[in-house]
Amino acid sequence: MNVCFIMYPWEEMDPENDTTLVLINEFAKRSHGVAITTPANLTIRDSEAFAFSRCLKRMEKVPSNLKSFHKKSEFYDEMLPLAGFDVIILRSNPPLDMIMLNFLDSVKDDVFIMNDLDGIRRANNKLYTAVFEDPTNEYIPRTHVTKNKVYLKRTIKEGPDKMILKPLNGFGGSGVILIEKRAMLSINSLLDFYIDNADGTSNYVILQDYIEGADQGDVRILLLNGQPIGAMKRVPGEDDHRSNVSAGGSIVKHALTQQEKELCRRIGPKLVKDGLYFCGIDVIGGMLVEVNVMSPGGVTYINKLCKTRIQEKIIDFVEDKVQERVNAFERRTKLRKYVKDA
Repeated sequence: MNVCFIMYPWEEMDPENDTTLVLINEFAKRSHGVAITTPANLTIRDSEAFAFSRCLKRMEKVPSNLKSFHKKSEFYDEMLPLAGFDVIILRSNPPLDMIMLNFLDSVKDDVFIMNDLDGIRRANNKLYTAVFEDPTNEYIPRTHVTKNKVYLKRTIKEGPDKMILKPLNGFGGSGVILIEKRAMLSINSLLDFYIDNADGTSNYVILQDYIEGADQGDVRILLLNGQPIGAMKRVPGEDDHRSNVSAGGSIVKHALTQQEKELCRRIGPKLVKDGLYFCGIDVIGGMLVEVNVMSPGGVTYINKLCKTRIQEKIIDFVEDKVQERVNAFERRTKLRKYVKDA
C-alpha cells in the first residue's frame, strides 16, 4: 500500500510528540510506501493532479523511537500522480486551504482520503459544532460566530459575566481570551484588534459562554470511526488560562466520564456520516467546545499516559478501508465481465 501525507514541512515537526510523525512511523514499520508533500506542492500536469513529493526511503529496521526515526529518515524527490496512491491523509494545519481541496476533488473517487473532502468543507473546524442538535445547550455551550461588533457588544453585555472570545481560524489555542463584563471599557479595542485588518477586510470571531471549570483545563478526546479511542486532560499553566500544550499547558491521564461517553455517542454517527473518520474533540465539563478534523493531535501524549499505541488502531482502520475499496473494485470488475461475456 502507498500513502501520501499532505502536511506541514518535515523540518517543522516536533520529533518527540508529533502525531503525524507517529502515523508515518507506523506505516513505515508495516512496509507501506510513504510520500509526504505540502499543499503548495500540488500541481496539475496534462490535466492530472500531481504532487512534488518527498518519498521515504525504505529502512532495513524502522526505529520505534520517534526522535531516532525522524533523524534517520531519508527521502528522494519525485513528482507523483495523486490517483496512484491508495491513501491520502490530510494533516495540514488550519485555516482550511480551499485550493488544496480543489486539487483533491479530481482524485477523491480513486483514492481513500482521510478525512473526506466534503466533510472537511462542512466541518471547517470551529463552525461545525452548530450542526449538532442541542436546543437546551446540554452538550454544546451557547456559541456565536460573527464579525458584527454591535451584535457582539450587545451579546457580551446581556450575557453571563464571563465569556470566551477567539478567532475563527485560530488553532493551538492562539488568540483565545477570557473576557468579563467588568472590562467592558476594553471591549471596543479588543474587537477592533480581532476583527479589523489593515487592508479594510474583516475576520470572523467566536464568542462562547464560559464553562465553569474551564480554569481547571479541558479534555482532548480522539475519535476513530465515531468511537473514542483515547483521551487526555490538558491543564493550563500558572500564567495562562489556555490548556493547549502549545500554550504551556500540561497533560494528565484521563478516564472518560459518563457525560463524555454520551457526548461521543451523540456526535459519533454524524462524524462518520460526513466521512470524518479521525477527529479530535475538545471538551470542558462534558460539553463540546471544538472539533478538529484537519490535523487532530495528541496520539503520542495519550500513548505515554496510558501505555497504549493508538496509531495501530488508526492504521488498521485505514488498511481495512483500502481493502474494502479493492474488494468492491474486484467485485464490480468480475460482474461486468460476467455481463460482457453473456
